[in-house]
Formats: sequence, structure tokens, C-alpha cells
Amino acid sequence: MSGYGWLAIAILAEVIATSALKSSNGFSRLWPSVITVIGYGVAFYGLSLTLRTVPLGLAYALWSGVGIVLITAIAWIAFKQTLDTPALVGVGLILAGVLVINLFSKSAA
Repeated sequence: MSGYGWLAIAILAEVIATSALKSSNGFSRLWPSVITVIGYGVAFYGLSLTLRTVPLGLAYALWSGVGIVLITAIAWIAFKQTLDTPALVGVGLILAGVLVINLFSKSAA
């Protein structure tokens, strides 16, 4: 599997783990806590495999940016978190940064 495939798995696992962390209620609920620990384990394993072929700065920028956008969407949909205009603009800028990296950076190739 390519480094970007591992990165996608790592991001997905991290997003699932972070969402479960909210549901774990401070690690006081068993199954969300188990999902959190396993999810972060898979996420960091996937990130470690990503770093075999993808430069560290690029991998981390994509991990962070995509993760923030997805977690914000989940918080809005699943946890009914409200997002004001500055929050939406900020998320839009993060998404724009991820797109610029992927579409225009020679580092992403």
C-alpha cells in the first residue's frame, strides 16, 4: 500500500478515536474508551508506515488539516456543536491549505 493509503487509514482511525474520546466521558464508559485506545494505536501505526515514503512535514500537515476538518464536521453533525462564521472561515482556510498542498505542491508528488 502507498504512503498516502496508510495516511488515509491513519486519519480515519484518528477521527474515529477522537469522536469516541468525546463519547467516553473521560474514559468512564468502557466501549468508547476501548475504541479510543485502539483507534489511536491504529492511527499512529498508520502514520509510522506513512513516514516511510511521505515527508514528515507534508504527512503531518495533511494529517492535521484533514483531521481538523473531519472532526469539526462530526462535532457539528453528531454532537450538535454550533459553528459561528469565524469557525467556518477558519475550517475553510484549513481545507484550502490541504487542497493547495495536494493540487499544487511538488512535495505532494
